[in-house]
Amino acid sequence: MPASEYPALLIIDMVKDNFDPKKPLPITPLAQELIEPINKTITAFREKNWPVVFSTDAFHPEDFIFKGKMKPHSLAGTQGAEVIDGLDKRETDLWLPKPRFSAFFGTGLEEHLHRLGVTLCAVAGIATHFCVLTTAMDALCHDFKAVILEDCAAAFSRSIHRQTLDIYRKNPLYPLFRILSSGEFLDTL
Repeated sequence: MPASEYPALLIIDMVKDNFDPKKPLPITPLAQELIEPINKTITAFREKNWPVVFSTDAFHPEDFIFKGKMKPHSLAGTQGAEVIDGLDKRETDLWLPKPRFSAFFGTGLEEHLHRLGVTLCAVAGIATHFCVLTTAMDALCHDFKAVILEDCAAAFSRSIHRQTLDIYRKNPLYPLFRILSSGEFLDTL
């Protein structure tokens, strides 16, 4: 990463409801594997005093997205919409509850990152093919470079995760948009 880059780590939807086996999302077993690499990445960002942002679902029972097959979960103001205890979230981190899939939608994230001088968003969390991808794409739409950290993201299955990332490994936006492991990414810092 060039010395002129100033990254932020965006951690998406690592909330209690998504880790509760009694809830409707079947991603829990794969998401458990993300905790360690995300925490290592958080540590590396903190050592450089780079921003760490947690952006989490904060839906309402009557939300439009629940008019399809998706069941209500991660409802605003509930414990289920809080960041899981296993992640190293601190009071100094920004926590932005989001009303839809992208961390940029209705949260003020763009303004916050521009105010800090951020130029690159490293995106982690769940689910690769929904909220992680839409956040990375919206980062690009707001003139930030984007990297999806492949070992810090998960989907409903390993094959969906891999297929989603494989679509974007070689893309016309390179190097503005990349897929890297957290190790590869941290090696460029």
